[in-house]
Amino acid sequence: MAITVYSCRQDEMKFLSKFSDKYHVELNRTEKPLTVETAALARGCRTISILTTPVQSDVLNALHANGVEYLSTRTIGYDHINIAYAKKLDMHVGNIFYSPNSVADYTVMLILMATRRMKSILCHALVQNYSLRGMQGRELPNLTVGIIGTGRIGRTVIARLTGFGCHILACDLHESEEVKAFATYVDLDTLLRKSDVVTLHMPATKDNYHMMNQENFNKMKKDAILINTGRGSLVDTDALIHALEAGCLGGAALDVIENETGLYYKDLQDQPLANRNLALLKSFPNVIVTPHTAFYTDQAVSDMVENSIQSCLAYENGSPNPWQII
Repeated sequence: MAITVYSCRQDEMKFLSKFSDKYHVELNRTEKPLTVETAALARGCRTISILTTPVQSDVLNALHANGVEYLSTRTIGYDHINIAYAKKLDMHVGNIFYSPNSVADYTVMLILMATRRMKSILCHALVQNYSLRGMQGRELPNLTVGIIGTGRIGRTVIARLTGFGCHILACDLHESEEVKAFATYVDLDTLLRKSDVVTLHMPATKDNYHMMNQENFNKMKKDAILINTGRGSLVDTDALIHALEAGCLGGAALDVIENETGLYYKDLQDQPLANRNLALLKSFPNVIVTPHTAFYTDQAVSDMVENSIQSCLAYENGSPNPWQII
């Protein structure tokens, strides 16, 4: 069998070769993203693998016309795919998961950087300002960290944080017995009121769109820090900027942001930044912004490629497919 793999990056190539051999599958690779025009490259394949290219009705129609039945996205999130329209066409969609260590370790790093004012320390050092003014940080054993979302990544963050001696609160619709050994489940309002650091680990859904809004920022401590390595749509960026400017929030560390598509993963040096909110956030001394790189480790990329291939094979063979969404 053959799988058409779109948006192949150079860092994926060795893994594509490795797992093509391991699973005895032919991979039709292309660096081109999936579009209406490139959908024809999948002709003859029932399954394809994509990245974060938007897949709306026109693209789905083109894939359907070329005989594609199953789309595997090499990402955890799948909000870039029009799931409702795929259902109408009786097409199927799957995502993947990868090592939770990648995002969890990165989250802890951002917590440490934000609480120790690392952005200011580094910026001052670049201009040889070695004074201590404004550099005083906080120690994690004295802080309460609130984890919103206790899935695979959230649970791993909690496991990491237990070694730092901080008090940990958790909030999730589905409580985990594993988490209860290290953290205390509370409702969202209590978590926001009591936490010195709030970190987000949920998927993007209609129900949690802009869950961090002005109302919820007003519930947080004035020196609290928001960490987001989840999804940009979880945070109302306008409300976040207002809270920071008004001194109602101590800072933020953001690996994801609203409307990042078309910006992140591109070299835009010497070009105007087509996202005013991002440009503004980058200017704040108490805000760290990184370009959606929390996932980016060798193990995670390997997992993304392997699990996508396995998902396509499971669909082809009619075997159990833990990644299939519809």
